[in-house]
Amino acid sequence: TIRKNGYFVIKGKASKVVEVSTLKTGKHSHARCHFVAINLFNGKLEDIVPSSHNCDVPHVIHTDYQLIDIYKDGFVSLLTDIRNTKDDLRLLTDEPLLTQIKKGFGEGKDLVVTVM
Repeated sequence: TIRKNGYFVIKGKASKVVEVSTLKTGKHSHARCHFVAINLFNGKLEDIVPSSHNCDVPHVIHTDYQLIDIYKDGFVSLLTDIRNTKDDLRLLTDEPLLTQIKKGFGEGKDLVVTVM
């Protein structure tokens, strides 16, 4: 069962459900579910799926790391909860978010990066 705040694949993209509604059965159709979801990377999506169909559900894990350095090539150095470093991730290319992260880091703020 897909519920509000759950995750599922809509139009081939992993998304978080923000609204679910059921549409009545028509004369020649089955009951359908209308999903409104936010794509985890780039915005709002909507889809209508027959209620009897299966949907793909991604396994989403959130892991928090402390940001300890930003390199010129876009890679970051992160500190794990067991005090090891993780250096194999690159920041997103979303310019407003990237600017905000770099500004906060430059000001010496403690930043937490959530990886999904």
